[in-house]
Amino acid sequence: MLIDAMEETARPEIRNVPCDKQARAAVEAQLARPAVAYPWYGSFFSFFN
Repeated sequence: MLIDAMEETARPEIRNVPCDKQARAAVEAQLARPAVAYPWYGSFFSFFN
């Protein structure tokens, strides 16, 4: 399914469709946040334990 989705979005007629401005703003806001070292429900595992 992942490969099918990637092939679908690689088609020129799909890539030329403008992105929704609200969706783009939400993604940019998500990517602008700093990375969290130990996110909620994350693992505290370390090879140095």
